[in-house]
Amino acid sequence: MPIYDLSVPISDELPTYPSDPGIKIEDWAKLADGAGVNVSSLCFGAHTGTHVDAPAHFIEGAKKVESLELEVLIGEAEVIEVPDELLTIDEDFVARNCAPGTVRVLFKTRNSAFWATNNTAFRTDFTHLELKAARWLVERGVKLVGTDYLSIEKFGSQDHEVHRELLSREVVILEGLNLSDVPAGKYELICLPLRLRTHLGDGAPARAVLRTL
Repeated sequence: MPIYDLSVPISDELPTYPSDPGIKIEDWAKLADGAGVNVSSLCFGAHTGTHVDAPAHFIEGAKKVESLELEVLIGEAEVIEVPDELLTIDEDFVARNCAPGTVRVLFKTRNSAFWATNNTAFRTDFTHLELKAARWLVERGVKLVGTDYLSIEKFGSQDHEVHRELLSREVVILEGLNLSDVPAGKYELICLPLRLRTHLGDGAPARAVLRTL
């Protein structure tokens, strides 16, 4: 039973969204320096690399990341491959490609190839989901939507309509996936964000894998 790891490794070289904190991984204690243990110090934002957006990310008083149901984060998911030339995932595309009854959908786009490059700069030209497509997914009962770059929404959006449309209906957003090696089809998704308990509760990095059904 093949298992696909969809998570991007967190390192100092990993790009972050321009308005987010950077990544800093340092040695706190080292055996090589005479310490009794190796201990690393980690400093990065909640939306670093592969991560989950909780409703509280954009909606005051909404559900926080610690309260997300495991039943939504684990279960059957459909990987849909998006043609490279389609830079906006629109309503027509999702209507033609998202099977009835789908609860979790992961969009595999040209974005996944970005992770294979050595360029640590943030890419602003990533493929994104449009608002009408987000509404279509919500209306058909989708509970989790995944994408393969650091935002599901077009770069530079001022009102964040796609995020708000999904999160206001408690649809979990899973961002920063690497689907390069995953063929389109149905799998079991296992996505476990860190159980962060904060007053914001906006999101958390996650380890996400797919198992073949």
